[in-house]
Amino acid sequence: MANRKPKTPPPPRRVQAPQRRHAARGGDDLRMRQRAILYAVAGSGIVALIVVVAIVVIGGGSSKIDDAKVARLMTAAGCTFKSVKASVPGGQTHVQSLTAKFPWNTTPPSNGQHYPLWAVWGFYTEPVNPRMVVHNEEHGGVVLWWGTKTPQATVDKLRAFYDEQSTGTFGTPFANFDSKIAITAWTGNPSTYQRNGDFGTGHIATCPRYDATTKKAFEAFRDAYRGHGPEGIPLSADKPGMGPTQ
Repeated sequence: MANRKPKTPPPPRRVQAPQRRHAARGGDDLRMRQRAILYAVAGSGIVALIVVVAIVVIGGGSSKIDDAKVARLMTAAGCTFKSVKASVPGGQTHVQSLTAKFPWNTTPPSNGQHYPLWAVWGFYTEPVNPRMVVHNEEHGGVVLWWGTKTPQATVDKLRAFYDEQSTGTFGTPFANFDSKIAITAWTGNPSTYQRNGDFGTGHIATCPRYDATTKKAFEAFRDAYRGHGPEGIPLSADKPGMGPTQ
């Protein structure tokens, strides 16, 4: 059933709810968020600080080798795969609407304009508004999508895949997708994100079924792109149940 309300359904479980992030954009805001991440972990010791510095400075992104490996495995699984330049008309990533039709360049969306608040991390049985889910991708999330006609046995397998590495992974049904399944991610370099038209890269694979070969391809996709969102948010902020206050 299509998502009829803009409100995101509650996740299967909630662990904690971090403070809401401001919706303002721009290079200064991005640097302020990155500094806030560093300050938040500074008390945990020098080692933790160094790890976060590496995440923020080096950032996300994908290599041609990663794309080639993922593409090869997806083809073997009977899936389609592509990486596309992120499309953000006018450079405005955040749009205060849960109903506007955004000009996404993949279906389901793997990048682009989205709502200022992301969805609480989790695996859902009811469709989550994709305008929020794209924000989870911007944070480095790998998203599992499936049509409302997808067999329950397949959904159960996707849930098992999610449970293997639930941090930075998200699952939701997707309207008008029949029985297909998809996996998406948005990668980029935080140091250049939103500068000179750089909005990173969207990645999407669409599959007619989920079996052992598909699972291997999904694992390669997850390993290549999870935690490499263009904003440089660490995976420690993408745990199940985490999300903005609403």
